[in-house]
Amino acid sequence: MHTALLNAERARPYTIGDDAFAHIVGESDAIREAIALARRVAASPLTTVLFEGETGTGKELFSRGLHRASATAAEPFVAINCAAIPDNLLESELFGYERGAFTGATERRAGLIEQAGRGTLFLDEVHQLPLDLQAKLLRVLEDRTFRRLGSAPERQVTCRVVAGANTTLEQAVAGGRFREDLYYRLNVFHIELPPLRARSEDVVPIAEHFLRAVAARTGESPKSLSAEAQALLRAHTWPGNAREVRNVIERATILAPGNVILPQHLKLQRRELTPFDAEGVAGMIAIPTRGKTLEEVEREVIRLTLILTAGNLSAGARLLGISRPTLMRKMRDGGITRRSLLASS
Repeated sequence: MHTALLNAERARPYTIGDDAFAHIVGESDAIREAIALARRVAASPLTTVLFEGETGTGKELFSRGLHRASATAAEPFVAINCAAIPDNLLESELFGYERGAFTGATERRAGLIEQAGRGTLFLDEVHQLPLDLQAKLLRVLEDRTFRRLGSAPERQVTCRVVAGANTTLEQAVAGGRFREDLYYRLNVFHIELPPLRARSEDVVPIAEHFLRAVAARTGESPKSLSAEAQALLRAHTWPGNAREVRNVIERATILAPGNVILPQHLKLQRRELTPFDAEGVAGMIAIPTRGKTLEEVEREVIRLTLILTAGNLSAGARLLGISRPTLMRKMRDGGITRRSLLASS
């Protein structure tokens, strides 16, 4: 733990509005240390930053805070989810293109790197970048130059690059899914964002934050949490982190008829682990003598992985080294549903 930074962050008066990280809710040492590290690197405008943490731990929130705390806060903040854009479109989205560069390119377009200007480019789920694009991103970070598609002249990169990953990039490197040289270029300043289960003291403040947000949206007075409801929230493991808290609170405000939310209004998903064999696996994949197609093997891998994680899609995606949207797409393509998983487990 960075003791000096943490002590300085504890001594900083909490302010609303003028503080770049005021939108991040939490008073635990773990979250204060992460804020202190982000505040320190914000003063170095071109230093590449890597945020690693589970889905819902606030990687984009921290990236926006980092941008607001920097000297280039007036410049653009541009975010892209690398898993949400098809591979064949990612390159043109990042680098832009000239008219006629490919079929359908009827006009010149600046890519996200240019759009960020002297501000910040946030690459969320960077581990989902295809290997060929990883090589091009490496050049951006090493030479601070890039080319639009269909253009010969090189252009200068003037923005800070911030990356986010909901899996450990070291594991992706070991599995051959991520370039080792790119990992070291991204991992200049590493900040680990702790999961909510590791900072239970922040659960109630986050829940109260969402209560105020719901009230502001509906124009009503915020509801409160009973002592029993607060204890129940603190005891939950929150595999979905802050996103799960938001969903639970929004549902509870609808179910609670009065101004106080009670335990019975909190719908918490209790995920019971499926009994495994002695080695802790959900099953084996058998290849018969007649053979089995790659699609069938992939479908079986996904099914067994989700049985292993008791249907937790985020955990399953991490084990498979893919994004949650990619996993959901593969489930749809393979006809895999939560109901079928429960029936087979």
